[in-house]
Amino acid sequence: MIKKTLYFSNPAYLSLRNNQLVIRLQEIIVDEATGHAETRTADDITRPIEDIGMVVLDHRQITITSGAMAALLENNCAVVSCDSRSMPTGLMLPLEGNTLQSERFQDQINASQPLRKQLWQQTIQQKIRNQCHVLKSKTSCETRCMSEWAASVRSGDPDNLEGRAAHYYWQHLFSFIPGFARDRDGIAPNAMLNYGYAILRAVVARALVSSGMLPTLGIHHHNRYNAYCLADDIMEPYRPYVDRMIFDIVYEKGITNELTKEIKAQLLTIPTLDISIDGHRSPLMIGVTQTTASLYRCFSGEARKISYPEM
Repeated sequence: MIKKTLYFSNPAYLSLRNNQLVIRLQEIIVDEATGHAETRTADDITRPIEDIGMVVLDHRQITITSGAMAALLENNCAVVSCDSRSMPTGLMLPLEGNTLQSERFQDQINASQPLRKQLWQQTIQQKIRNQCHVLKSKTSCETRCMSEWAASVRSGDPDNLEGRAAHYYWQHLFSFIPGFARDRDGIAPNAMLNYGYAILRAVVARALVSSGMLPTLGIHHHNRYNAYCLADDIMEPYRPYVDRMIFDIVYEKGITNELTKEIKAQLLTIPTLDISIDGHRSPLMIGVTQTTASLYRCFSGEARKISYPEM
């Protein structure tokens, strides 16, 4: 069953009762005649804890009890907090996501460098293939070079074909936007890309924990200040799904860097996007779990290939 994503952008009080998340929202009632605003507490809403996969907290006046937080984490829910710009800034995950966690940590730590390089090769090959598909379906630019780069990626990608493909990809995907370049602080739609990738990152990190692995210990990324290096590795072939969604949003709503509630609501459906792995279709959140499970099988020596989505 696909887990639900709960998004809160108004003052709220979240607590726990009978293994249910109790949601108490505040409503602002405005008297049209006088303009006087009055805050009222709405009736409680409840949601089963086991049905929730992610909670996004996007308001400074949200209170969540320790009991509710513990119950969410015990059920492998990712809790995302946002800053004053409504951008995801924090991620909380459970300490224990798998009964064989210690053994799996050891397998992950003991993975050889050649294996890590081969896994990174597979990751970049599929990322470029998926980027190629997005360009083919959304633009009229030539994509034969992307297919050739994907086929030419060597173990560890020593030729940095990922970077070459990324330059070509971003140059053509939003070519109708003057001056566009992929930059966290750049012009539209970079803010949407940042938000979408943050949601995707939380989904991947949650799946890694549920598969009993350390999200910090990457196969390629190794920034000492990054607590989610492995999540950043594994999410690479999934990024084009976010890119395609944002391309469609821009095409429909125009070029904007404003993250309206409507746009954020669309981006929060990323976990439910339809993907295909080994010919089987599933929601993205479930597919990511298949990917992380296959990654562990590679670390344990049971397999040599990661199951990534194909567009």
